[in-house]
Order: sequence, then structure tokens, then C-alpha cells
Amino acid sequence: MVTKNKNIPYIKYIPIIIIGLLLFKFIDNIDSVFSLIKSFFSIITPFIWALGIAYLLNPLMKYFETKLRLKRWFSLLITYVLVIGFITIFLNTLLPKIIKNIGDLLNNAPNYIDETMDWFNNTVKHTKIYDTLIGASKSNDTVSNLLDKVSSFTNVFINGFVNKTIKFTSSMLKFLFGLIISIYLLLDKESLINNIKKALKALTSKDTYNNLISFFKEVDLVFSNYIVGKFIDSLIIGLICLVGLNIMNIPYAALIAFIVGVTNMIPYFGPFIGMIPAVIITIFYSYIKAIWVLIFIIILQQFDGLFLGPKILGNQVGLGPIWIILAITIGGGTFGILGMFLAVPIGAIVKIYLDKYINKKLNKKYGSTNVKND
Repeated sequence: MVTKNKNIPYIKYIPIIIIGLLLFKFIDNIDSVFSLIKSFFSIITPFIWALGIAYLLNPLMKYFETKLRLKRWFSLLITYVLVIGFITIFLNTLLPKIIKNIGDLLNNAPNYIDETMDWFNNTVKHTKIYDTLIGASKSNDTVSNLLDKVSSFTNVFINGFVNKTIKFTSSMLKFLFGLIISIYLLLDKESLINNIKKALKALTSKDTYNNLISFFKEVDLVFSNYIVGKFIDSLIIGLICLVGLNIMNIPYAALIAFIVGVTNMIPYFGPFIGMIPAVIITIFYSYIKAIWVLIFIIILQQFDGLFLGPKILGNQVGLGPIWIILAITIGGGTFGILGMFLAVPIGAIVKIYLDKYINKKLNKKYGSTNVKND
């Protein structure tokens, strides 16, 4: 006669206990876990670069394939010849000038500091405003402390610049490796995409699969249009800035134009972020030229905001100014400069699906999305 085994008491709590122990172990070794994750991402950085490069170059390759009806390998060849040619031109012409401008600026920094302190001692120090805010009895100590702080800042800046240069060299090597890997990704992209789709079909339901495909298409449309368009727009603004500054005979023109072009990638806040260092760099050389730089950049940004940007980008993201500012504020506060740049397309995706959700609820509740306010 077979007897039933009695159930082990509290057996249903064993998985919860195991999960709890694992979470405790994870939290207790959180620094080691994050260090391991950081090392992992450092190793796969070339592959991340490869995915990014392939994604950015795919529209150009598709253009040669569809519009000019060229074969894949030939379209790929033309695409990379153009990109490598652009990078070569940048490395051989603009980059040396930018590096030279930075070197000159660092070499002249002590002179600029001395001139600023002389101007401060001869002009500001003897004004009533200075006596009111600082006090004449503390003026010598204040000037001395200010000079020490400026010198300390200069040393920190130089050390930071050297460290950033080393990191930049390492990143460039990873970028070049990623550039090579991206060729193989683009050459066989259909096979990769089909394998991903097969995996999604196998692991998800039909509705979930369709929703994921629809989501990825929305993301691809917003990101590809926005990022490529914004890059072209910022490149044109940077080149116009370089030509204009050279015509006005502004010192460190290449460095200023590079800063303006890069920061222009950030909507709304970018022009102001680029304007501040441009004016500060110039004001040490000549405050009159600094005023002209300020006026020129304001005009240039107005031209971009009112004419060039809308021509290139149109209304790709579908976000109003207040939503863009909110997205950039949240993205910048969370992830810094990269967050400010990616906040706009991510915000656009969130808005698209939020609108879909609201419209679905309105249709279900009122039978229409056009609901009058009471």
C-alpha cells in the first residue's frame, strides 16, 4: 500500500527566501557589481560604437541602394569612403587647429590672468561698488585669494585636460575598431534583423511581438530623422561660425566654432552653452571682439532656429517648446550632456505612446478623442 508523503511545511517560502538572500548579497556587494558592469561595458564598447555607427550610416547606404539602385557592397563602399574622407579632412585640417588653439590658450592663460588682475587692481578695486561689496580693508586679501583660486583652477584644468586627452586616445581606438565592425553589421543587417525577429516571435505572444515591432519602428523613425538631421544642422552651423570668425579675425576661431557646433546639437540650451565659453575665451584677448562674437553667435543661432533648423529637421519630434525644455532639464539633470541630447527623441517617443494611451481611454469612455472641456 502506497502512502502519501506529507508536504514539507513552508516549502512555498523557499523561493522567496532564496531571492531575498540573493538581493541581500547583491546590495551588500553593490560596488563590486557596478565595477563588474562597468568593466563589461568597457569591453563591449567597440560593439556599442559599431551599432551606433551602423545605425547612423544605414540611411546613407539605403539612399545609394534605393535611389541610385546600386548593389549593397558598392553602396557600402561609397558610404565608408565618404565618411572616412570626412574624418580625414577633419583630422588633417580642423583638429590640428583646435589643438593649437587649446595649446595657445593654455600658454597664454598666465598672461591673461595677470592682465585681468592688473585691470582689477587699477579699475574695479578703486570703485565705490567694490568698497561697498567687499570692503577696502579686505581688498588686498580678496585679490590675493582670487589670484590663488585662479591659479589653482588653471592647474586643475591642465591636469584634467591631460587626463581627458588620454581617455580620448583610448576612445578613438575603440571607435576605429567599432568602425570596422559596423561594416560587417551593415553588410549582413537583414540576417541580423531576421534572427532578432525570430527570437522575439519564439519568446513572446503574437500581440506582444506586433507591439514590439511597432515600437521599434516608431523609435527608429524618430531617432534616425532627429539625430541625422541635427548632426547636419550643427555641422553647417559650425562651418558658418568658423568662416564668420575668421572673417572677423577672431582668435581661437577653430576652437570656438567647434564648441558652437557641438553644443548646437542640444536644442534651446545648446546655443547658450556654446555662447558662454566663446565669449569668455575672446574677452581675455579683447572685450570689443568678445562683444562682436556675442552678437555674431546670437544672429547665427537665430538664423538656425528660424530658417536652417526648420528646413532640415521640420517637425521631426512633434514636441512643443515647453516639452522640449522639460525633457532636456530632466535628461541633463540625470545623465548630463548626453542626456540633454537624447532627451528630445526619447521625450518624443514617450509623447507618442502617451497620446495613444490617452486617445484609447477617451475612445473607450466617450467614443471619440474630441472631448469638449466643460
